[in-house]
Amino acid sequence: MPINNHLAQVFAQYPIEVTHAEGVWLHTRDGRRILDFYGGHAVAALGYGHKRWLAALTQQAHSVLFQTNAIAMAVRERAAERLVRFANLGLDTVFFVNSGAEANENALRIAFKLTGRRQAVALEHGWHGRTTAAAAVTFGAREKWYGFPTTPFDVSFISRTDPAASLTGITSETACVIVEPVQGLAGAFDISTSVLAALRRRCTEMGAVLIFDEVQCGVGRTGFAFGANRAGVTPDILTTAKALGAGFPVSAMLMNPAIASALKVDDMGTTFGGGPLACAIVETVIDIIESEGLLENVSRMSQLIRDTCVTGPITDIQGAGLLLGLRTSRPAKDIQKELLGKGIFAGTAADPHIVRLLPPFTLDESHVALLATALRSLSA
Repeated sequence: MPINNHLAQVFAQYPIEVTHAEGVWLHTRDGRRILDFYGGHAVAALGYGHKRWLAALTQQAHSVLFQTNAIAMAVRERAAERLVRFANLGLDTVFFVNSGAEANENALRIAFKLTGRRQAVALEHGWHGRTTAAAAVTFGAREKWYGFPTTPFDVSFISRTDPAASLTGITSETACVIVEPVQGLAGAFDISTSVLAALRRRCTEMGAVLIFDEVQCGVGRTGFAFGANRAGVTPDILTTAKALGAGFPVSAMLMNPAIASALKVDDMGTTFGGGPLACAIVETVIDIIESEGLLENVSRMSQLIRDTCVTGPITDIQGAGLLLGLRTSRPAKDIQKELLGKGIFAGTAADPHIVRLLPPFTLDESHVALLATALRSLSA
């Protein structure tokens, strides 16, 4: 494959070059057609080339390409209203930004600003982004790649499996707790409802802000609008991205009325966040998910994968919806490579024995059958 020496060489790259894509299929320069079970890091929720997605982008581009947040726009209001209604969590105020890390950065900063405290709590193995505050609460970042001389606040990490950890880990000094309801990079690890409920109770008792990072697991990925809906636990702030734009860069913070009412002019800001193109896409993505029954399809395809794909080197399946981790008897990187050789693109995870699946919500039975057949052909 050609190497562009003008690009920063900071990404480990797969041995394929994609030239175009449609539906759930990637087409490579060397003429292969590859079934995409990775979805561009969980971004391509609608697959590739969805006609309504393309039409919404084109129509908005012809209408108003961009405008500052200092000027009111109906498309921005509609996108926020649609997102609040889709979430149905009582989080009735939205702040649009551009990436998951940026949404988390703002959520953390607002929590510290409103509480006046100095400590954040995060769960072991969680991932929250590469910006200063988001990286500070990302497990293992300081030891591996953080880069800054200090973190901007005190951070402690608590167990992701023990509900009792919240009792000692969250104190009157804690400004906020941040948690992925289903941890993505950790291997599609499903945080139990008992742990999430314990975090909710303890944050309420201690006056700490509970933040759900649903950058990867949100907007239908679990078969529910959000992981919060699936667990029946409501945070004070929810962040989301990836599937929210289904390929267009956009993210959002959703806040409860108490948080929102405490905000003042200039407490947050953004140039590109909430742009009309992004907002038109958010409105359309949610409409497509609802009108095409994609939440139900996510649940059906998830169960089908569980029923048929514990085969060959796969010993178990964890996660939720179409954020799944296939546990492998051999190193996951080897299984991932072998699947790619059979025309199926999956991902790996921080857990060396997890192959991660993050496919489009438009997956169907024939695609799952291809995955099951490929896995069955691999040595255990």
